[in-house]
Amino acid sequence: MDSSPSAGTLRFDLLAGLIAATVVLPKAMAYATVAGLPVAVGLYTALVPMVIYALLGSSRVLSVSSTTTLAILAGTELVLVVPDGDPGKLLAAAATLSALVGVLLMVASVLRLGFVASFISTPVLTGFKTGIGLVIVLDQLPKLLGIHIEKANFFADLLSIAQHLPATSWLTLAVAAATLIVLIGMEKLWPHSPAPLVAVAGGIAASWFFGLHEQGVAIVGLIPQGLPALTLPDLNLVQQLLPGALGIALMSFTESIAAGRAFARSGEPPINANRELLATGIANLAGAFAGAMPAGGGTSQTAVVRAAGGRSQTASLVTAGMALATMLLFAPALGLLPNAVLAAVVIVYSVGLIQPAEFRNILRIRSMEFRWALFACLGVLLFGTLQGIVIAIIVSLVGLASQTARPRISVLGRKPGTNVLRPLSDEHPEDEQFPGLLIVRPEGRLFFLNAQTVGEQLMALIHTHRPDTLVLDLSRVTDIEYSALQMLIEGEERIAKEGVTLWLAGLNPDVYEAVSHAGLAGKMGRERLLFNAHLAIDRHLAGQNQHTSNPIAP
Repeated sequence: MDSSPSAGTLRFDLLAGLIAATVVLPKAMAYATVAGLPVAVGLYTALVPMVIYALLGSSRVLSVSSTTTLAILAGTELVLVVPDGDPGKLLAAAATLSALVGVLLMVASVLRLGFVASFISTPVLTGFKTGIGLVIVLDQLPKLLGIHIEKANFFADLLSIAQHLPATSWLTLAVAAATLIVLIGMEKLWPHSPAPLVAVAGGIAASWFFGLHEQGVAIVGLIPQGLPALTLPDLNLVQQLLPGALGIALMSFTESIAAGRAFARSGEPPINANRELLATGIANLAGAFAGAMPAGGGTSQTAVVRAAGGRSQTASLVTAGMALATMLLFAPALGLLPNAVLAAVVIVYSVGLIQPAEFRNILRIRSMEFRWALFACLGVLLFGTLQGIVIAIIVSLVGLASQTARPRISVLGRKPGTNVLRPLSDEHPEDEQFPGLLIVRPEGRLFFLNAQTVGEQLMALIHTHRPDTLVLDLSRVTDIEYSALQMLIEGEERIAKEGVTLWLAGLNPDVYEAVSHAGLAGKMGRERLLFNAHLAIDRHLAGQNQHTSNPIAP
């Protein structure tokens, strides 16, 4: 932690930690079932990783345990390496997966790769999480209905559930419906309430009182009482689990950094991305040896901590203490919990990932980014969750490439009666242009991805306007890379043969240095390197083609 809480804030943290425990622990157990693991694994994940992060993380209130996204990603990976669902093998595989995630995050911290969190754009992340939410809800429906299906893919599972509807267990459905009413009703009337605790406690009480298991309602079953046993990763599974661990590590960090930044307040230390990598990495690695599943910062549980008045990581330590108390004291009672109750908890707290309103907002602003979100969502549904991460990243990178491959290039004119230069447009047909002079302003970084496109656009403008002098206003070019320099050098020679003289204006120091090292500055001479485009206009109008009073300084 960044600092110890004062006596004045300690009571707020104690209360926040207790309230958070009533929400976090039932959800942690539910998320363990999403991953196909025993519910006890959820408690282990709410203990060790939470404590480690509380000691090392940069966020004052981020709550670190299992999350919906990480649970479904982990479950997808685990079923591939342990298809028969053997409990012993599953625990070893989960420990291996958590350890790999932890090591990858720690390596990323050493390499200072915190910027990688920005690789997935917000629209793409919206689409990815919507796909995840749909997968999770569909995955839990059989437990709500008391039916069993052979899982294949999203659309095949949807069809299979429809075909098995006549076999619905009405008692199981009634238990699930009652749980949903409690959860939704309490959340509506009392946001961030201990609704999951009430639902779990009610489910256990009903299971014991009515003997639900004897009447065909599936329950959690035996939960080991006591501290988690030492669990060693299986090195033989490393190669199989490594690709999935990469995706889970990326999502763990992305979710953690997003939640940490969302709930940071002014006056608190800023979220340090590389420190977050280290803290969540050590938390996952330590959790692996305690049998925990992959962990990360959760938005909803962190919101509970903040809403309850939490001010430091002491709140998370209190929540972890409650997880420990649950293991030691209440494990036998938890065994009576109906699976339908946990499924209802998962659905209620996963459906928020499905954001049709956000899709509408994206479409209203940018149709292209709406398509990115849609592709990311369909990628998860058609190809699976882990493949969906790859698709999400590819879509983000393709989107970035499409934007940078065609930077904005404007032909400038001067607003009448002023010294203001602005892009020519139909809105301002009165803007002044100067016969024989063409002023063009590219924007952004010029590099190998867009060099050819920029060159082609410039030649097209020259052929359209037929100037004697081309002024390339580089005031909005932040950097120019080797490929773009070659384009500029070759372009200067090409247009010179056509009788067009190139002037460069508004070079920042870095761009000027690059132009100088490439030899273009020396070839053009200082008289063709101008401080800004206004000087180019003045020189052109005055007919002074050989001298300048204010060349750019090296």
